[in-house]
Amino acid sequence: MSKRGFGVAAGLDPEVARVLAERCEELGYSSIWSNDHPGANGLDTLAAFAEGSAGLELGVAVQALDRHDPAEIDQRIDRLGLDRERLWLGLGAGFSEKPLTTMREALPALRESVPGVRLVLAAMGPKMCALAGSSFDGAFFNWMTPEFAASARQHVEAGARDAQRSGLRPEREPPPVFGYVRTAVGSDAAERLAKEESFYRDLHPGYRNHFARLGEPEGTVGVAAASRDQVEAELSRYNALDVIVVRGLASATTEAMTAVAAAAAPV
Repeated sequence: MSKRGFGVAAGLDPEVARVLAERCEELGYSSIWSNDHPGANGLDTLAAFAEGSAGLELGVAVQALDRHDPAEIDQRIDRLGLDRERLWLGLGAGFSEKPLTTMREALPALRESVPGVRLVLAAMGPKMCALAGSSFDGAFFNWMTPEFAASARQHVEAGARDAQRSGLRPEREPPPVFGYVRTAVGSDAAERLAKEESFYRDLHPGYRNHFARLGEPEGTVGVAAASRDQVEAELSRYNALDVIVVRGLASATTEAMTAVAAAAAPV
């Protein structure tokens, strides 16, 4: 059975983040996540989460290597006092022209520069999923249907098997697979999901190609529901994910965010 995490956009007010983390731990979530964008560093949001929870694992998904230097990431982790044993560090190529090459070649430096942290690769296409399976500590999916996630997971597992057969990593087992599932609840749920999705559909060529492969109508990739029962029915379809990270689509207030967290909490 999949675990549940809860995710937000970086830059959430620290007090809102602290209370949200406390509430998510009460609701039975196993982890809490922030994205990362030019306007706010996701690690800063994790520091606020850490103040509100002693038990939740902390994840950022993802930091793009065209904007973040590994040494700078490591220094920020130290400066914020984040517990490396609780941390999942999601990484992606951002707007790099050769994303697969970028991530493959960056891994040795990441292992050296950011020690003691589990490295999770943002993966959507087959080759990136295979790289996550062969070399990283986890794979992180984004904007997938349940069916597409199941197919992508097969590529992660194939990468792990190839690494094992090659003898380079004979102990290699498939790493955990995480994934954001955008979730909106209430009368305006469909509108919120459609607005969020429309931003990403044309963000860069990688996303354009990904949504083309999905072939889904606009505004339908994720969960838009009126009730907790409907949310649970939709989230339960994502059983290819080891950790379903509920990306809450709501106003950045304590009341709104905790309401989504409650509606999507583990059963």
